[in-house]
Amino acid sequence: MAVAAMAGGVDSLSDRAAKMKEALLKSQTITENVVSILGSFDSRLSVLETAMRPTQIRTHAIRKAHENIDKTLKAAEVLLAEFDVSRQAEAQILRGPHEDLESYLEAIEQLRKNIRFFSSNKSFKSGDAVLTNANNLLAKAISKLEDEFKQLLASYSKPVEPDRLFECLPESMRPSAGSPANHGDPNNHSEQQNSNAEAASFKPLVLIPPRTVPLLHDLAVHMVQAGHQQQLLKTYRDTRSSVLEESLRKLGVERLSKEDVQKMQWEVLEAKIGNWIHFMRIAVKVLFAGERRLCDQIFDGFDSLRDQCFAESTGNNVSMLLSFGEAITKSKRSPEKLFVLLDMYEIMRELHSEIESVFGGKVCAEIRESTFGLTKRLAQTAQETFGDFEEAVEKDATKTAVLDGTVHPLTSYVINYVKFLFDYQSTLNQLFQEFETGGETVSQLATVTMRIMQALQTNLDGKSRQYKDQALTHLFLMNNIHYMVRSVRRSEAKDLLGDDWVQRHRRVVQQHANQYKRTGWGKILQCLSAQGLTSSGGSSSAPGESGSGSGASRGLVKERFKVFNTQFEELHQKQSQWTVPDTELRESLRLAVAEVLLPAYRSFVKRFGPLVESGKNPQKYIKYSAEDLERMLGEFFEGKTLNEPRR
Repeated sequence: MAVAAMAGGVDSLSDRAAKMKEALLKSQTITENVVSILGSFDSRLSVLETAMRPTQIRTHAIRKAHENIDKTLKAAEVLLAEFDVSRQAEAQILRGPHEDLESYLEAIEQLRKNIRFFSSNKSFKSGDAVLTNANNLLAKAISKLEDEFKQLLASYSKPVEPDRLFECLPESMRPSAGSPANHGDPNNHSEQQNSNAEAASFKPLVLIPPRTVPLLHDLAVHMVQAGHQQQLLKTYRDTRSSVLEESLRKLGVERLSKEDVQKMQWEVLEAKIGNWIHFMRIAVKVLFAGERRLCDQIFDGFDSLRDQCFAESTGNNVSMLLSFGEAITKSKRSPEKLFVLLDMYEIMRELHSEIESVFGGKVCAEIRESTFGLTKRLAQTAQETFGDFEEAVEKDATKTAVLDGTVHPLTSYVINYVKFLFDYQSTLNQLFQEFETGGETVSQLATVTMRIMQALQTNLDGKSRQYKDQALTHLFLMNNIHYMVRSVRRSEAKDLLGDDWVQRHRRVVQQHANQYKRTGWGKILQCLSAQGLTSSGGSSSAPGESGSGSGASRGLVKERFKVFNTQFEELHQKQSQWTVPDTELRESLRLAVAEVLLPAYRSFVKRFGPLVESGKNPQKYIKYSAEDLERMLGEFFEGKTLNEPRR
């Protein structure tokens, strides 16, 4: 059974193999048939392609022709569009810029594009003629722009009224009603005030309405693009320079020469200097700063032209302002000018940073140099005036004598002068730095002040020799040096001159007080001496010596009392006309005399009075009690006139 089963399996495989062989033969036959068919197709396609090639060539040519036609049509459309734009721009330009400036500027810009188009597409037959026409039209347009710029700038450029300028100042600097700009009184000087001026806020000045400035800017841009910078510069300079000049004249600025200044009375000149200081601050911080902003806005993007326009519109006006300062530095120097020179120097120093900023750039270099040059010359003139003052104090030869020995006008003048100097302490330090290298500027100021004080003392010594009475000489020097010491102690000068100077000169005051007592009262005190009263003349008792008057000659004692009375009355009459203006010094001097005179008188009366009292008419000789003398001493140094009654 197993063999039978195996045999059955072999037969089955044989059948399958036969079937597969038969299927393969059929597939090969089909393949061969397909290949034959495809070969037939290939030959047919080749024939077809050969037949269609002329048609394809014609179709490609037609497509190319269509593409060329499209390009030509598009180019024609562009060309026609440019011609159309050119006609529109021409129409707008011929209407002019007055009606619609923005549209006019747009038309110019479109015309420029039109010119660029035809310049880069010169293959068009009429391109050259179109270009010529467009360029001519553009030239006319720019010419009208120049006129429009000039007209627009001129119509809005008006002189600025002083009130508008004052409104831009901080509240503290605005002039009060009735006093337009009187800010220059040196008596009102304060360095704190000046520092406040530097820190104060100034409102920006609007010179042309903000809505107009962008239009001027656009006009300027087109003019620059057309190469018309010089015309633009001339128009701006001529228009704005005259407006700025008129604004300054309305404010009160005038061009003055050295001769003009020299002819002025001091009060007039002082007022003008005060006004000039105020004008400088307004001009730089308000007017010229406003002009700089205007230039920056109109010529934004054209730095060189911007600076040139600003420099040329402001140059002459700055020169007019500085002319007054220059005239002051060239005019004759005098001591009273020192403080106004320092005021002028201060304002120039205050404005230094603004001038650097407002007049920045190479084109404005000459303006900066002229202003800084004036600052230097003001410092030089102030320093020379300082030196002149020191020399004038020492050599002052005024014959005006103070008959009563009081403080001389020169002393009070010099001391007040020195006090004012300390109001300018930081300014003076800065001034010394202009010419000194190294060293302590404070010590320089102290040295100069000491020299002035020494010059004053030297002059006072000379003036004191005019007095024939030595007592009045010393009273005069005592009064004047005491005034110097007291003034220094009560001012900032004490910190500069130092305690040593004060103490040294207080000792000088005391020395003159002692010399006054010695020369003024020495002779009368001799009358109260016992010397020469005895008949033998042998006694030499000093004033105030106790003891009886035994041995003394009554006649000599009477004569001595008469001489004392006469001398004291003369001293009283004379020295009650003298003056010691300081109350404390006057009382101390009276006390110093009383401490010497009254004890000596009491002692003399006690010792020798009985000799007189025992005789006839004692009151004729002993006219005064010690209390009477003390009361009369209280009338000394009051500066009384001759006919003024006794108290």
